[in-house]
Amino acid sequence: MLESVTIDQLRTLQAVAEEGSFSAAARSLGQGQPAVSQAMQRLEKQLGMRLFDRSSRVPRLTAKGEAVVAATRRLHDDLATFQAVVGRIKSGEETKLALVVDAMFPTEALVSFVKELAKAHPGVELSLEVELLAAVTERLRERKATLGIAGSDADLSGLEQRPIALMKMLPVAAPSHPLAAVKGVITEEQLATATQLVLSERLPEGKTGTADRGVFSPRSWRVADLMTKHALILGGLGWGHEPEHLVREDLSAGRLVQLRLAAWEGGPPPQRTLALVRRKGAPLGPVATWAANRLTALCQLALDEG
Repeated sequence: MLESVTIDQLRTLQAVAEEGSFSAAARSLGQGQPAVSQAMQRLEKQLGMRLFDRSSRVPRLTAKGEAVVAATRRLHDDLATFQAVVGRIKSGEETKLALVVDAMFPTEALVSFVKELAKAHPGVELSLEVELLAAVTERLRERKATLGIAGSDADLSGLEQRPIALMKMLPVAAPSHPLAAVKGVITEEQLATATQLVLSERLPEGKTGTADRGVFSPRSWRVADLMTKHALILGGLGWGHEPEHLVREDLSAGRLVQLRLAAWEGGPPPQRTLALVRRKGAPLGPVATWAANRLTALCQLALDEG
């Protein structure tokens, strides 16, 4: 019966297939040739099929034997994965990592993080969500994520936070936009005539979103996606505040221009603090701790490049 087939028998079969003969397999396994031969005879009887053609001096795999060996290799891969998972569980290492990050988190830093995770912890399953503002912290409260990167202006009640970086927010518009033609400082009266593009949150009914900051125009369009907002600004359909790292290349290439707003004159551009957040009292395992450190370092590197 198939239930009586052992892992040792399948390992022996794979050794025979890889070494090319019973005797070579016996040497690689540290066994005698009779033991290998008997193990294969028992396996054939249990499976009810001939795995080897013994008509020549050196037994050769039959077509059925080749198919069984291929299935055995897949089984061994699954077994290795199983053993690795058990080992991580026994050592206290997580098998899954659930992250949620604010959409303003630098994309290049996020890609670098995922690459490093795959290399450093190849057996860890990653769940990654990108949300806006208070939607990030809501995923943590719902226990849909273990760790998050959120703006410190979001609702952080019930969460622990650790500021990791300051992100410059620049007022920008396309060169074709009327505000781009204004010489000098743009007044509140001039802003009132232009459409401002503002990020809007996707939150369940009854949930309070993040308070608006830096909204100066009574005429505003709300967009629930950072890249859509960016595309609309590039298209000359409005002006808005964007993360410096996102518009860096567009400013350099002349696809966008930075606006001088009266509200920001005499001081630095507005900044938004990014913070590492998690539920209060929720312990972080070794993988989550590693992730927190790498997300912090990669974020700071991406923002400092400007």
